[in-house]
Amino acid sequence: MAKILHYLQEKIVFLPVKLPDDYVFDFPLNFREHVFRTPHNGKINALHFKVENPKGVILYYHGNADNLVRWGKIASEFTRFRYDVFVMDYRQYGKSTGPRQENYLFSDAQFCYNFLKEIYGEENIIVYGRSLGGSFAVKMAADNEPQQLILESTFYNLQDIASRWLPYSTTEKISPKMAYHFLSNENITAVNCPVYQFHGNKDLVVPLKSGKKLFEVLQQEKPDLEKKFIEIKGGSHDDLMKFKEFNHEIQRIL
Repeated sequence: MAKILHYLQEKIVFLPVKLPDDYVFDFPLNFREHVFRTPHNGKINALHFKVENPKGVILYYHGNADNLVRWGKIASEFTRFRYDVFVMDYRQYGKSTGPRQENYLFSDAQFCYNFLKEIYGEENIIVYGRSLGGSFAVKMAADNEPQQLILESTFYNLQDIASRWLPYSTTEKISPKMAYHFLSNENITAVNCPVYQFHGNKDLVVPLKSGKKLFEVLQQEKPDLEKKFIEIKGGSHDDLMKFKEFNHEIQRIL
């Protein structure tokens, strides 16, 4: 059972597209490509987009599909707010390689956070997580002291998403055996920076109620923390940037 669960999680949670090592990225913005050797036999590929006189840097953790060809384009959109942007590919995505476990993935996320901390100072790092990337963003904000945390279309925890396909009684039984848990609902209780959470009410991948459940934990555990939940009417999982309300709020935040 454990092997079957691990296999299913690897195939459902992670949808990577690999790239050859000699692939050449092409973006209209100024950027630098990095390849990091990380603990636990990791090789992590990342893109670092740069602007003149940046206000800081946005550390962007992307969703569960594709690779930096797609996510470099999406993440670099935030340079229009005069921030440098850094986005990494997880293990087995794009040019990134290495054995994949939850703690290894978090370790890679922290490695990239530390890299930016040395350059910009922790007070100038904004952590941004989209969908699955929200799990990494929450964990980094919990374990460090970034300027702020921004979440887009992210979930309460992985069991909460699994319960969409399996009866609750079943997910309760298999949860301890799952290879990945991504317990953002627990990690978010240790976050001390401002939190802004976006979610579309037509999201069919990560339901709005899962995002709201995560925010409710923050409201209960951190009543005095600056925070805001922004529900985008008509927004689905991948199109929030098209909505005026999203852009208005991001402009205000950044």
